[in-house]
Amino acid sequence: MQMLYDSESFVVVHMVPDTAEDDSTGVEVPQLARHGFEIVDKRSGKEVYLDGSWAEMFQQIILDWQRNTPTQEEVEDMLDSYAGLAQNPVVVH
Repeated sequence: MQMLYDSESFVVVHMVPDTAEDDSTGVEVPQLARHGFEIVDKRSGKEVYLDGSWAEMFQQIILDWQRNTPTQEEVEDMLDSYAGLAQNPVVVH
């Protein structure tokens, strides 16, 4: 898990596949084949998890951000567009 963004309004976390070491080769083997992104809307207390093709599209946005360095307002506007998908309340456990 890697924190990518944290502001007063949003948190974005990249969930990477778990790895376990293969006893026969000593090589780490992914236990979960897919990665995803969790976007938390702090204003509403809800989160959305993007995986599969949604995660791939969001990863392209992040790569574009790395190349073009958007303003915080541009990042927040993009995350706000995903906030409408957030249906799950954030639960601390």
